[in-house]
Amino acid sequence: MSQDHWNFLFIGLSFALYIGIAVKSRAGSTKEYYIAGGGVSPFANGMATAADWMSAATFISMAGVLAVEGYDGSRYLMGWTGGFVLLTVLMVPFLRKFGKATVPDFIGDRFYSKAARLVAVVCAIFICLTYIMGQMRGVGVVFSQLFNIGIPLGVLIGASIVFFYAGLGGMKGITYTQVAQYCVMAFSYTIPAIFIAIAMTNNVIPQLGFIGEYTNSDPAVPFLVKLNQINADLGFSHYTSGSLSTIDMFCITAALMCGTAGLPHVIVRFFTVKNVKAVRTSACWTLSFIAVIYLTAPTIGAFARVNLIESLDGKNKEELPSWFAQFEETKQMTWEDKNGDGMVQYRGPDKIKAGEENELTFGKDIMVMANPHMAGLPQWVIALLMAGCIAAALSTAAGLLLVLSTSISHDLMKKVIKPDLSDKEEIRWARGASLGALLVAAYFGINPPSAFVAKTVAFAFGLAASSFFPTLVMGIFSRRMNKEGAIAGMVAGITFTLGYIIYFQFGGGKGHPEQHLFGISPEGIGFLGMFVNFIVAAIVAMLTPQPPKEIRELIDRVRTPGTNS
Repeated sequence: MSQDHWNFLFIGLSFALYIGIAVKSRAGSTKEYYIAGGGVSPFANGMATAADWMSAATFISMAGVLAVEGYDGSRYLMGWTGGFVLLTVLMVPFLRKFGKATVPDFIGDRFYSKAARLVAVVCAIFICLTYIMGQMRGVGVVFSQLFNIGIPLGVLIGASIVFFYAGLGGMKGITYTQVAQYCVMAFSYTIPAIFIAIAMTNNVIPQLGFIGEYTNSDPAVPFLVKLNQINADLGFSHYTSGSLSTIDMFCITAALMCGTAGLPHVIVRFFTVKNVKAVRTSACWTLSFIAVIYLTAPTIGAFARVNLIESLDGKNKEELPSWFAQFEETKQMTWEDKNGDGMVQYRGPDKIKAGEENELTFGKDIMVMANPHMAGLPQWVIALLMAGCIAAALSTAAGLLLVLSTSISHDLMKKVIKPDLSDKEEIRWARGASLGALLVAAYFGINPPSAFVAKTVAFAFGLAASSFFPTLVMGIFSRRMNKEGAIAGMVAGITFTLGYIIYFQFGGGKGHPEQHLFGISPEGIGFLGMFVNFIVAAIVAMLTPQPPKEIRELIDRVRTPGTNS
C-alpha cells in the first residue's frame, strides 16, 4: 500500500471509533452534558484527562520547539508538568468539595455575585478561545500535510469533526472519546520514538538512548555530545544551553504552571468522578498517563534535530530525500538556493553573522510529523503518528469547546439571563454556542496570533494565570476575600495581560522586544498579570465589607479534610 492508503486507513478507523463512541454516549440530560453524569471511574477519567491535557501544543509543538531551541524549549515541559501537579494538589480537591461543575459557577456562588459570575464567563471565553485557536491551527497543519491541502481548509475540516462529536455527546461523549484518543496518542508517540532510538543508539528505550551513545558515527560518541557539536558546527548555540534571559525563562515557566492550575477545561474533568477520594485517585492516574508522553518528548525533539541536519544539510538537489518534496509542496519546509551552489545550507545565527546564509526554512510544528520520514520508518508507523497528531488536537479542542458552550448556556443564560431555562433549551444553547465558538476559533486558526501552536497556547495559559488562578486560590483559602476584590482582581489581571499580548503581537510593540517590560515576553507576562490580580484584589477587599457569615462558614467546610463530595 502507498503512504496515503496507510494514512487513510489509520485515520479513518480512528475517526469511526470516535464518532461511534460519541453517538453511543450521547448526552440525554444537562448533568450528562456537563459532567458525564458524575460517575466516570478514576482510571477512565485519568486517561480522558490526560488526552484533554495533551493538546496539539504538547503532541506536535513541544517536541518541535525542543528540536529547534533545545534547552529553551524546556520551559513548556517544566511549566505544563509542574502546573498539573499544582492543579491537582492546590485546586481540584477543594473545588470538587464545593460541588460546582464549572469555574464561573464556583466564582459566582463563592463570591455571591452575578457580576462576578459574568466576569468569570468573559474570562473563560477569552481563555478558551485563545487556547482553541492553537488547536485549530494544529489541526490545520496536520490535515494540510495529510491531504496536501492548504492550512485554512485543514482547519475547516477539523472544526467540522470537533463540532459533530463534542456538540452531540457533551462531556459524556467527550470523556469516552478521549479515552480512545489517549490510547491512539500514546502508541503513536512512543512507537516511532522506539524505532528511531534503535536506529540511532541501538537502545530500545528512547530515554536511555537520549543519554546513551550515538552509534551512527565511527567511533560512537555520546548522543548529547554529537547533538551539541552539530549545532555548533552550523552556527547554533549548544543544544544543552539556552539563549532566553533568565527572567523571561522563569516567567514563562511560572505563567504556564499557574495558568495550568486555572484552566477551566481541565478543572471540570474532575467533576466527572463520584467524590474527592476518586478525584485524588484520578489525578494519580492522569499524571502517570501524562508521563508517558512528557518523558518521551525530549527524546523525539533531540532525535529530530539530528535527523534534520544529517538528512538535508550539505545535500544537492539530486541527493535530497524523496520525502522533502512532500513537505515542500505544502510549504511546511522550503529551500531557497541563495548562493547558487546547488547545496542545501542550514545555518544558525553565528554563521549568518560571519557572512553565510540560511537557505532552509520550516515550522517548528512540522518537526514531529517529519521525524519518522527523516528516519526512514515504515509507512504504517508514519500513518499511526498522523492519527495521533489529529487525536491530540481534536481531544483538547473538544474539551475547550464544551467549557465555552457551558459557560454561555449554563453560567450566562441559565444563571444570569433566563433562570427558568429548561434542560432541553439549555443544551440547545450549549450546542449553538459551540457552533459560534468554533467559527471564531476556526477564523483565528487560519489567521493565528502566532503561526507556532505552542506560543498561541501559551497566551491562553497567561490569561488563565492572570484571571482564574488568583481568584480560585483566594476563593478557597481566604475567608476575607469578597466579591468586590475578586471582580476587581480578575478585571485588572486579564486586562493587563491581554493588553500586553495584543500590543506586542499586533500593535506598535510588534517586532520590538527591547520594549518588553523587565525583558518579559508576551508568553510570560501572565505571571506579572497574576500579581496584578492578587494585589488589586487584596487592596479592594480590605477597603470593602467582608463576605457574609454563611460564605465564611462555607469556605471552612470546603477546606476541612475529608473524602466525600
